[in-house]
Amino acid sequence: VLGYGDSPPAEMVATAQTRVAFLDHILQELDLRRPVLVSPSMSGRFALPFLLAQGDELAGFVPIAPVGTKDYTAEQYRQVQTPTLILYGDRDTSLGPQALQSFQHLPRHRVAVLPDAGHACYLDKPEDFHRALLGFLRQLK
Repeated sequence: VLGYGDSPPAEMVATAQTRVAFLDHILQELDLRRPVLVSPSMSGRFALPFLLAQGDELAGFVPIAPVGTKDYTAEQYRQVQTPTLILYGDRDTSLGPQALQSFQHLPRHRVAVLPDAGHACYLDKPEDFHRALLGFLRQLK
């Protein structure tokens, strides 16, 4: 994720507002209309403000134990009408349950917990992850 890990510091994504603008710019440049936004871990810093500001531009949202869920209120989450698949591994005892606690306020959500999977559940159990993701995507049609 830009500005994290080994990537250089990025002033242009220093605030939630600039991260929304950055992600919006990427989606426009790629000419993506109503995409499904998949957001694991650190990408929550970009995806969550985008979901709250422009979630109506998304066909769906798939948070995978993202960071930053506590930065927003239950009331803010209740305003979001984007269909959401809350996905995490049952061995993720930190961010997974924390995300569920916040995201349970999203009115159009469902939950998939992958057994015997940790924080990076898509790496631990890729077949289960893809099965859950594809099931959600089919439901959106």
